[in-house]
Amino acid sequence: MTTRRTFLAGAAGLTATAGLAACGSTDSASGDGPASLRLAWWGNDVRNELTESAVDAFTSANSDITVELEPGEWSSYWDRLAAQVAGRDTPDVIQMSINYVREYGDRGAVADLNEIGVESADLAPGTVESGLVDGKLYGINAGVNTSVILANPAVFDAAGMELPDDTTWTWESYRDLAAQLTEALPDDSYGSTSFWSGSDTMFNAWLRQHDQVYYTTEGLGFTVDLVEEWFTLMRGYLSSGANPPPAVTAEDGAQALAQGLAGTGKAAMSLFYSNQVTAMDQATGEDIVLLRPPSLTGRATDRKAWFNASMQWSISSTTGDPEAAAALVNWFVNSEEGGKILLSERGLPANTKVREAVLPLLSASDQKAAQFLTDIEPELGDAPEIPIVGASDLPTVLQRWAEEVAFGNRTPAEGAQGFFDEATAKVS
Repeated sequence: MTTRRTFLAGAAGLTATAGLAACGSTDSASGDGPASLRLAWWGNDVRNELTESAVDAFTSANSDITVELEPGEWSSYWDRLAAQVAGRDTPDVIQMSINYVREYGDRGAVADLNEIGVESADLAPGTVESGLVDGKLYGINAGVNTSVILANPAVFDAAGMELPDDTTWTWESYRDLAAQLTEALPDDSYGSTSFWSGSDTMFNAWLRQHDQVYYTTEGLGFTVDLVEEWFTLMRGYLSSGANPPPAVTAEDGAQALAQGLAGTGKAAMSLFYSNQVTAMDQATGEDIVLLRPPSLTGRATDRKAWFNASMQWSISSTTGDPEAAAALVNWFVNSEEGGKILLSERGLPANTKVREAVLPLLSASDQKAAQFLTDIEPELGDAPEIPIVGASDLPTVLQRWAEEVAFGNRTPAEGAQGFFDEATAKVS
């Protein structure tokens, strides 16, 4: 079951357990003459079907290239890939997660895409950086989303309140609005679900707005004092009634989206990713509104927002057919033909020209998400640092310490020090 927590957390806490190895050349065919590729990805039945259709269209247009498909499940994908790399049996084209692109790149397992003809000139600002490690492009964005507040207008109507101006609100005004909504709604409904449960996205935004970062290549990039401020803010949201009690939040995090507070219309506002508006529209039967998360100053340009890479495409450093592999990746990322088949299943196209071409083919919900990305593009800050080894564990560690503070077992200062110490050990 996909819960709200797993929906938000994605790959957090999962690691490839088999060792990675930089490999030498393989026995596959050279770039001259017919080429044979292997393509690996994880996904569901819908993604599998769309990917197969896109590959069929690619091979029809490139009759000298054959592609062997290797779909998989997230739960076993990384163990299998790590074993393939270690055994010198790496697929040529690999669906990659931003959590692992640095690790695979540093081990020499994936190629610099800039060196083999993968194009990135038309990608939206900040989306190329999600695969760039020390000047080498080890992964190219397969789809984009961004953090949003999804607002249910029907719940606002029930409370007799209007939707806010999301270009001017602050963390404090968000809290105050959510508390007012909770007061006006039935006892089992709330102004906002919690920022601290299921994701570290808003904590990352908080750090960036204070000119600190989650991590650098050297380790953590923030102070323990700023964590204490974050936990203090969280306690203020709880005490004001802006958020549900921590026990309700814990239960909500374990629910499928359609059964949770947001999906059942018992929360006016919730933190999600932009592409999840489709699922929310379907769950609630409402025309859900995408809003910007708050800022320190009340200016949208100060949010330090960024585009997320939903996933990436990488190419094995041992491929015998780099030109063909690059052509396939370009088909997925940079061709209107490929984009019109894949649409938004992996996220909206990072290539702005492809996004414009597929827009008329998208559902009304996906078109809302696409328009939101276009609207906020001028407000974006720099992309965050690509995750370092150990960083994928941090969301789980943060949530555990946040729960300790939320339930009153630790003070904000104690929780901050506990998180800081454990996080430091994870990335050291």
